[in-house]
Amino acid sequence: MLTSTLLAAATTPLQWSPAVGVTMILCNILAIFFGKFTIKYPNAEPALPSNQFFGGFGAPALLATTAFGHILGAGVILGLHNLGRF
Repeated sequence: MLTSTLLAAATTPLQWSPAVGVTMILCNILAIFFGKFTIKYPNAEPALPSNQFFGGFGAPALLATTAFGHILGAGVILGLHNLGRF
């Protein structure tokens, strides 16, 4: 019963394309921009090798923003695929 319900809800597989990659990059940039203004201690230790290159982020802030960016990107890509855009 559950298997047939899951198969009925399945969609066509998502094929990678440059548009998918650009969407993920844009979502990560958006997440880093959002994190720059909302993280209370963005330069917490351990520091990254070139702080000015990473926007003054420490390792925890950089990992947190890029993880959020990937979650956001996966949601946007799957949502656009569901709408038929990808």
